[in-house]
Amino acid sequence: MTAVTTDAAAPDARQAGRWVYVSAVALLCAWVLVPLYFLLINTLSSPETVNSFPKPFIPEFDLGSLTFFANFAGMLTALKNSVLVAALTMIMSIAIGAPAGYALSRFDFHGKELFRLLILLTRAFPLPLLALPLAVMFIRTGLDDTVFGLALVHTTLAIPFAVLITFALFSGIPLELEEAAWTLGCTRLTAFSKVVLPLILPGITASAIFAFVISWNEVFAAAVLTIENRTLTAFLLQNLDTSPLHLKFAGGFILVVPALIFIFAVRKYLFAMWGIANR
Repeated sequence: MTAVTTDAAAPDARQAGRWVYVSAVALLCAWVLVPLYFLLINTLSSPETVNSFPKPFIPEFDLGSLTFFANFAGMLTALKNSVLVAALTMIMSIAIGAPAGYALSRFDFHGKELFRLLILLTRAFPLPLLALPLAVMFIRTGLDDTVFGLALVHTTLAIPFAVLITFALFSGIPLELEEAAWTLGCTRLTAFSKVVLPLILPGITASAIFAFVISWNEVFAAAVLTIENRTLTAFLLQNLDTSPLHLKFAGGFILVVPALIFIFAVRKYLFAMWGIANR
């Protein structure tokens, strides 16, 4: 009798677990997609509709809010600064992080584990705590209110991710591949460029994506270290109290959509990155 009851209860438990899983996935999707949908509706509606109540559930496909955003004084300059800072951050974080990840993966040296811990600890200090020393140092060195200076700060935020991601990927590529290339007459540099680099390219791309998104969304350092050359996030924060509602929705749309498009466009590299890391 007990065995029959247990066998009958097992499908019910599996069915309940499946419903819990489906409900959790649906809740997570709604948590992410519903705000994005309402952001899209208000961005593609006229300024009058955005400021009215109740809100529509279908966009009007009116470009009045985006036109107002583009014509707002200083907005396009801030958008250009965001693109430049994110691009510089992406380049510098990969140029520094990838060699560090390769060295951690291929060489044994004293303090290796401590070095990895210190890389993680760079994210342990809250950025507001470092704001005053950074501002003073940047003013003394002439890097304040510059695109390059802000890109340096964003690079320090992105480097830990670049180092740890590339370290995991280099560790997933057998050293024997490089050694075989050495026996065939390749130097360490040519073996890396012809054997390892093609395999690691998806991971490099994924690291660049993370660096770009980190810089694109960062607001505190941009607000503290810039005055005239503000990025889009800092510019929107500066005008948050005085700007109209439709400008806020248009600015949020411009901030969210490029990052989403960037990630979806290179999602195959993200999947390839995890495949290499798990080998």
